[in-house]
Amino acid sequence: MNSNRLEAFSDGVIAIVITIMVLEMKVPEGADFSAISSILPNFLTYVLSFIYVGIYWNNHHHLLHAVNKVNGKILWANLNLLFWLSLFPFVTGWMGENHFEKIPTSLYGIILLMAAISFKLLVYLIVKNEGSNSKIAKAYRNDRKTNLSIALYVIGAGITFYQPVLGLIVYLTVALIWIIPDRRIEKELDSE
Repeated sequence: MNSNRLEAFSDGVIAIVITIMVLEMKVPEGADFSAISSILPNFLTYVLSFIYVGIYWNNHHHLLHAVNKVNGKILWANLNLLFWLSLFPFVTGWMGENHFEKIPTSLYGIILLMAAISFKLLVYLIVKNEGSNSKIAKAYRNDRKTNLSIALYVIGAGITFYQPVLGLIVYLTVALIWIIPDRRIEKELDSE
Protein backbone atom coordinates (compact mmCIF):
# COMPACT_ATOMS: atom_id res chain seq x y z
CA MET A 1 0.00 0.00 0.00
CA ASN A 2 1.19 3.53 -0.63
CA SER A 3 1.74 6.17 2.02
CA ASN A 4 -0.97 8.70 1.03
CA ARG A 5 -3.48 7.72 3.73
CA LEU A 6 -0.75 7.47 6.35
CA GLU A 7 0.47 10.96 5.53
CA ALA A 8 -3.06 12.43 5.47
CA PHE A 9 -3.94 10.85 8.81
CA SER A 10 -0.68 12.05 10.36
CA ASP A 11 -1.20 15.58 9.05
CA GLY A 12 -4.66 15.61 10.64
CA VAL A 13 -3.37 14.44 14.02
CA ILE A 14 -0.56 16.99 13.96
CA ALA A 15 -3.04 19.78 13.11
CA ILE A 16 -5.18 18.72 16.07
CA VAL A 17 -2.13 18.71 18.38
CA ILE A 18 -1.35 22.31 17.41
CA THR A 19 -4.99 23.32 17.83
CA ILE A 20 -5.22 21.79 21.30
CA MET A 21 -1.99 23.50 22.36
CA VAL A 22 -3.21 26.95 21.37
CA LEU A 23 -6.66 26.39 22.90
CA GLU A 24 -5.02 25.46 26.20
CA MET A 25 -3.55 28.96 26.49
CA LYS A 26 -5.65 31.21 28.64
CA VAL A 27 -6.44 34.79 27.70
CA PRO A 28 -4.88 37.13 30.29
CA GLU A 29 -7.14 39.05 32.62
CA GLY A 30 -6.57 42.73 32.07
CA ALA A 31 -5.67 44.91 29.13
CA ASP A 32 -2.16 46.03 30.02
CA PHE A 33 1.29 44.53 29.55
CA SER A 34 1.49 43.36 33.16
CA ALA A 35 -1.41 41.02 32.44
CA ILE A 36 0.68 39.35 29.73
CA SER A 37 3.51 38.62 32.15
CA SER A 38 1.30 36.16 34.01
CA ILE A 39 0.89 34.01 30.87
CA LEU A 40 4.42 34.47 29.53
CA PRO A 41 5.65 30.99 30.65
CA ASN A 42 2.64 29.40 28.92
CA PHE A 43 3.26 31.39 25.75
CA LEU A 44 6.99 30.61 25.64
CA THR A 45 6.29 26.92 26.20
CA TYR A 46 3.70 27.01 23.42
CA VAL A 47 6.19 28.63 21.03
CA LEU A 48 8.82 25.96 21.79
CA SER A 49 6.27 23.15 21.38
CA PHE A 50 4.90 24.67 18.16
CA ILE A 51 8.43 24.72 16.76
CA TYR A 52 8.90 21.08 17.73
CA VAL A 53 5.60 20.00 16.17
CA GLY A 54 6.58 21.93 13.03
CA ILE A 55 9.94 20.17 12.93
CA TYR A 56 8.28 16.76 13.22
CA TRP A 57 5.69 17.63 10.59
CA ASN A 58 8.37 18.85 8.18
CA ASN A 59 10.64 15.82 8.61
CA HIS A 60 7.69 13.41 8.55
CA HIS A 61 6.54 14.97 5.29
CA HIS A 62 9.98 14.61 3.69
CA LEU A 63 10.28 11.05 4.95
CA LEU A 64 6.92 9.91 3.59
CA HIS A 65 7.48 11.74 0.31
CA ALA A 66 10.28 9.30 -0.46
CA VAL A 67 8.39 6.16 0.62
CA ASN A 68 7.20 3.78 -2.09
CA LYS A 69 5.16 1.47 0.13
CA VAL A 70 4.14 0.96 3.75
CA ASN A 71 3.28 -2.13 5.78
CA GLY A 72 1.59 -2.87 9.09
CA LYS A 73 4.78 -2.36 11.13
CA ILE A 74 5.24 1.10 9.62
CA LEU A 75 1.59 1.96 10.38
CA TRP A 76 2.07 0.98 14.03
CA ALA A 77 5.40 2.80 14.28
CA ASN A 78 3.73 5.91 12.88
CA LEU A 79 0.93 5.59 15.45
CA ASN A 80 3.59 5.30 18.15
CA LEU A 81 5.12 8.58 16.97
CA LEU A 82 1.70 10.25 16.87
CA PHE A 83 1.00 9.03 20.41
CA TRP A 84 4.06 10.82 21.78
CA LEU A 85 3.29 13.94 19.73
CA SER A 86 -0.28 13.89 21.07
CA LEU A 87 1.16 14.29 24.59
CA PHE A 88 2.79 17.62 23.64
CA PRO A 89 -0.29 19.68 24.63
CA PHE A 90 -0.35 18.06 28.08
CA VAL A 91 3.33 18.57 28.90
CA THR A 92 3.33 22.00 27.26
CA GLY A 93 0.47 23.15 29.47
CA TRP A 94 1.83 21.53 32.61
CA MET A 95 5.29 23.02 32.21
CA GLY A 96 3.95 26.48 31.35
CA GLU A 97 1.34 26.55 34.13
CA ASN A 98 3.97 25.57 36.69
CA HIS A 99 6.55 28.08 35.46
CA PHE A 100 9.20 25.54 34.43
CA GLU A 101 9.32 23.57 37.70
CA LYS A 102 11.59 20.53 37.82
CA ILE A 103 9.18 17.62 37.30
CA PRO A 104 7.03 19.15 34.52
CA THR A 105 10.16 20.34 32.70
CA SER A 106 11.80 16.93 33.02
CA LEU A 107 8.64 15.19 31.78
CA TYR A 108 8.60 17.58 28.81
CA GLY A 109 12.10 16.37 27.94
CA ILE A 110 11.09 12.74 28.37
CA ILE A 111 8.20 13.22 25.92
CA LEU A 112 10.61 14.91 23.48
CA LEU A 113 12.96 11.94 23.93
CA MET A 114 10.22 9.40 23.29
CA ALA A 115 9.07 11.27 20.16
CA ALA A 116 12.66 11.27 18.85
CA ILE A 117 13.08 7.55 19.54
CA SER A 118 9.72 6.89 17.86
CA PHE A 119 10.75 8.85 14.77
CA LYS A 120 14.03 6.92 14.65
CA LEU A 121 12.08 3.64 14.87
CA LEU A 122 9.77 4.78 12.07
CA VAL A 123 12.76 5.60 9.87
CA TYR A 124 14.35 2.24 10.69
CA LEU A 125 11.22 0.31 9.69
CA ILE A 126 10.78 2.34 6.50
CA VAL A 127 14.42 1.74 5.53
CA LYS A 128 14.02 -1.97 6.26
CA ASN A 129 10.85 -2.07 4.11
CA GLU A 130 12.31 -0.01 1.25
CA GLY A 131 15.63 -1.87 1.14
CA SER A 132 19.26 -1.04 1.84
CA ASN A 133 19.77 0.54 -1.59
CA SER A 134 16.72 2.80 -1.41
CA LYS A 135 16.83 6.60 -1.39
CA ILE A 136 15.73 6.62 2.24
CA ALA A 137 18.43 4.13 3.28
CA LYS A 138 21.07 6.29 1.61
CA ALA A 139 19.65 9.48 3.14
CA TYR A 140 19.52 8.07 6.69
CA ARG A 141 22.70 6.04 6.55
CA ASN A 142 24.35 8.62 8.77
CA ASP A 143 21.87 9.74 11.41
CA ARG A 144 24.15 11.72 13.73
CA LYS A 145 21.62 14.51 14.15
CA THR A 146 18.96 12.19 15.57
CA ASN A 147 21.45 10.35 17.78
CA LEU A 148 22.79 13.65 19.13
CA SER A 149 19.23 14.83 19.77
CA ILE A 150 18.39 11.69 21.74
CA ALA A 151 21.53 12.10 23.86
CA LEU A 152 20.74 15.77 24.50
CA TYR A 153 17.14 14.96 25.53
CA VAL A 154 18.45 12.47 28.11
CA ILE A 155 20.87 15.11 29.43
CA GLY A 156 18.19 17.82 29.40
CA ALA A 157 15.58 15.70 31.18
CA GLY A 158 18.13 14.75 33.84
CA ILE A 159 19.64 18.19 34.35
CA THR A 160 16.24 19.77 34.99
CA PHE A 161 16.23 18.16 38.45
CA TYR A 162 19.20 20.37 39.31
CA GLN A 163 18.44 23.42 37.20
CA PRO A 164 15.28 23.50 35.05
CA VAL A 165 16.53 26.47 33.02
CA LEU A 166 19.52 24.44 31.83
CA GLY A 167 17.16 21.68 30.71
CA LEU A 168 15.15 24.23 28.74
CA ILE A 169 18.34 25.50 27.13
CA VAL A 170 19.16 21.95 26.06
CA TYR A 171 15.64 21.48 24.59
CA LEU A 172 15.95 24.80 22.76
CA THR A 173 19.38 23.81 21.44
CA VAL A 174 17.96 20.63 19.92
CA ALA A 175 15.14 22.63 18.33
CA LEU A 176 17.68 25.03 16.83
CA ILE A 177 19.66 22.08 15.44
CA TRP A 178 16.52 20.90 13.61
CA ILE A 179 14.93 24.26 12.72
CA ILE A 180 16.60 24.13 9.31
CA PRO A 181 14.78 21.31 7.52
CA ASP A 182 16.63 18.05 7.15
CA ARG A 183 17.81 18.06 3.52
CA ARG A 184 19.09 14.47 3.34
CA ILE A 185 16.05 13.10 1.50
CA GLU A 186 15.83 16.07 -0.86
CA LYS A 187 19.51 15.68 -1.74
CA GLU A 188 19.04 11.98 -2.36
CA LEU A 189 16.00 12.58 -4.57
CA ASP A 190 17.81 15.33 -6.52
CA SER A 191 20.83 13.12 -7.13
CA GLU A 192 18.85 10.79 -9.40
